[in-house]
Amino acid sequence: MISVSNLSFTYSPNSEMSFPDFTVNSGEHFLLLGDSGSGKTTLLYLLGGLLRNYTGSVRINDVALENLSEHALDKFRGQHMGFVFQRNHLISALTVEQNLMMPAYLAGLPVQGERIESVLSSLKISDKKKSKVTKLSQGQAQRAAIARAIINRPSIILADEPTSALDDKHCHSVISLLMEVADQNKSTLLIATHDQRLKSEFSKKILLK
Repeated sequence: MISVSNLSFTYSPNSEMSFPDFTVNSGEHFLLLGDSGSGKTTLLYLLGGLLRNYTGSVRINDVALENLSEHALDKFRGQHMGFVFQRNHLISALTVEQNLMMPAYLAGLPVQGERIESVLSSLKISDKKKSKVTKLSQGQAQRAAIARAIINRPSIILADEPTSALDDKHCHSVISLLMEVADQNKSTLLIATHDQRLKSEFSKKILLK
């Protein structure tokens, strides 16, 4: 579950961003909508604990992120959250398998080879397990990034503009895939986007102005 209350963040004295209060319950799928500059990515980073020094409260699974130390926040994030960014941020020097080992390592969890194989198989890229990221197509790299996001069975998946660079066919394929893997893992899914093609795919929306 995600809960936001009286949240605001300041990049500089003249650039305060204030966000509406909202709650996203466990297992729900939401779109976070707004024009460029409305603060979608900033809000997503606040929810993921990637930005701090805000005012107000961000609660994830009834834990107030503002009360966690940096070390505790890193561990909590690794155990409970999965991120899908506009750019995949995979480590190019590593294989797909090695990239998928990283979240468990960072969260202090055991690396499970069977889990890696299962996730890659479900995303239809198990044959790329030993491939370097640089050898993947754009679509394969995106699936690998989604695999990395869900490998620890996160209760929350946060996605930032995952379809903005895609044509219609791949756009709907990626969104369907994200919704499918969220349902499989009973994860809450929140997608920040200005991509109007997604509005018909989601009944629940949060609008930033």
